[in-house]
Amino acid sequence: MQLAPHLHRIGNDIVAAYLVDAPEGITVIDAGLPGHFRDLQAELAAMDRSLEDIKGVVLTHGDSDHLGFAERLRTDHGVPVYVHSADAARAKGGDKPKVAMGPMRLGATVGFFAYALRKGGMRTHYVSEVIEVADGDVLPLPGAPIVIGMPGHSPGSIAVHVPFVDAVFVGDALTTRHVLTGRAGMQPAPFTDEPGLALESLDRLKTVDAAWVLPGHGTPWHGTPADVAQAVRNAA
Repeated sequence: MQLAPHLHRIGNDIVAAYLVDAPEGITVIDAGLPGHFRDLQAELAAMDRSLEDIKGVVLTHGDSDHLGFAERLRTDHGVPVYVHSADAARAKGGDKPKVAMGPMRLGATVGFFAYALRKGGMRTHYVSEVIEVADGDVLPLPGAPIVIGMPGHSPGSIAVHVPFVDAVFVGDALTTRHVLTGRAGMQPAPFTDEPGLALESLDRLKTVDAAWVLPGHGTPWHGTPADVAQAVRNAA
């Protein structure tokens, strides 16, 4: 679906990925679940674009529900995959620390795992080769994405600021729909390695000039990033 000029989302409020459609090509932000590849193809067709227009995938972190079709694009279409150096091993299938799941409601939790199952999420396609990025990098991709280090959810969690579409993509630095409770609104994301550090990292969004805050899970949020940190802390 198109959110704004040059800005598209695939998936839904359970798991989402995004497309930045610039004249020179497309940047994909996160890759959802493996089954989202069909959603990607359908969205590209609606945009009168093709897989060959994709110039890169930027992962906000290395968790399985963000890796989705990234390796397929890399191996079948030569699309480079970018991830923070601190999450490179995780994106390649390295060990992930066990974290507390936190609050749950049966209906929402079952819905999340059922959706993941339908979208092929029970089998993770790790990325064999990645291009490592760091805080402050401006990537050589359509829209000139800017990397903002957001450690906490994982060591290499990042936000991706793309001024071209007036948006900052935050991955799991926060959520606007808790996948295990169904609760809506700005709040901390579940499955977070270091919750306290994740809350501290939100202050890095205060100076970002954008009109969209786009999480990996939940409704796209149209508003200033300056208000995000306090809203999430109030919900914590």
